[in-house]
Amino acid sequence: MPRTDVHDEKTRSYNMSRIRGKDTKPEILVRKFLFSNGFRYKLYDKVLPGKPDLVFPKYKTVVFIHGCFWHGHAGCRYFVIPKTRTGWWIAKIERNKQLDDENNAKLKRMGWKIITIFECGLRPKFRNSTLQLLAERLVK
Repeated sequence: MPRTDVHDEKTRSYNMSRIRGKDTKPEILVRKFLFSNGFRYKLYDKVLPGKPDLVFPKYKTVVFIHGCFWHGHAGCRYFVIPKTRTGWWIAKIERNKQLDDENNAKLKRMGWKIITIFECGLRPKFRNSTLQLLAERLVK
């Protein structure tokens, strides 16, 4: 027997509607770090494939800050397929990954350097090293 959701449909719908696509906590954390270190950027440039979270025209670099769940971060403890509607979620996450790959390929053809940060790399234990590496990679 398939496992049922722990929430009723209305509660689940409300919970899912609260998940943001822009200005997430990981994004704001990265933006504050970069701005305080003198980096200037554009947000969500709609002209570029995939609408990168941060665009650094000076360095011809874009940064994507991905949620581990939504982008299927392989091997990550925070990427767990839900036990309800499993097939639907697998298809959804695989499509997200496919779109990421397509957009990255387009950006590379356009001459952009791509940096992807997953939210698990911004957990307190890894935050400083992730942010320092990001700053180093931007200027390379």
